Amino acid sequence: MTTVTTPPDADERRAVPPVICYPTETLPQPDMAVYRAARAALTEVARVIVPPRDAAAIAVPAGHFLRIVSIEGAQVGDLNLFNVADLTERFYSGKTRALHGTHVTTGDRLWSSFPTLRPMATVSHDTLAWYGIDGFGGSVHDVIGTRCDPYTGRLLSGADYHHCCHSNLTRALADHAGLPLAAAEAHVHDVLNVFMCTGFTRGTGQYFMKASPVCPGDYIELFAEIDLLAVLSACPGGDCSAQHSSDTAVCHPLEMQVLRPAELTGWVPPAVNAYDRSHGR
Repeated sequence: MTTVTTPPDADERRAVPPVICYPTETLPQPDMAVYRAARAALTEVARVIVPPRDAAAIAVPAGHFLRIVSIEGAQVGDLNLFNVADLTERFYSGKTRALHGTHVTTGDRLWSSFPTLRPMATVSHDTLAWYGIDGFGGSVHDVIGTRCDPYTGRLLSGADYHHCCHSNLTRALADHAGLPLAAAEAHVHDVLNVFMCTGFTRGTGQYFMKASPVCPGDYIELFAEIDLLAVLSACPGGDCSAQHSSDTAVCHPLEMQVLRPAELTGWVPPAVNAYDRSHGR
């Protein structure tokens, strides 16, 4: 075994201050006054219940709001977003994390994949915004986790489990879009973990989860910047206080509502990214 020697300037190296990778001072900011005014009078135009350990899909026209609601008990959801007209344009959790941080709340945006890289949705309201960052480093609505999936489950436990969020999202997308399961699975992507309370341990840097603070009546609301297809799985881990792929955890349904504003003044749909790809990418 090779011994690693601590260099004499180790503390000095560790003390180098960090630099933000993507300074956002020049990032176009949403005009939250536009969304607040639009929220003053909303009419529900569609609704779907997401059963426990299952998923559902709903279309959200641009200029409408998607509200994800806790209706019975503490429950975490895994959300995928797509351009209705082009499933290859989908939510890019990694870039959203790089721009806004590990967790999102009111005023943050959910960005799409390359080459469009534009806001798909803006978080217009979050009843859990009060939570902030707790003493463990945990916060709510993360863009860290990938989604529970049967492949990692098989790797770690040797067992097959068919109601992971990845599997639920695949089936719901296939049913909604009329795709074979294999074709739908290729579109399922890393998620916004709605209501999930997560962080990284200080000692080992491991991804952790803890009981979600969500209560019935809490919701996160997204303003659709483009025509969206939202696919949401009600995680088999329930509130994710102990496990996330389980047939024994207490689970509850979630609700997705599509809300149309009576007036929408001052909103401009986002253009696709202006990068010129003709000169080598």
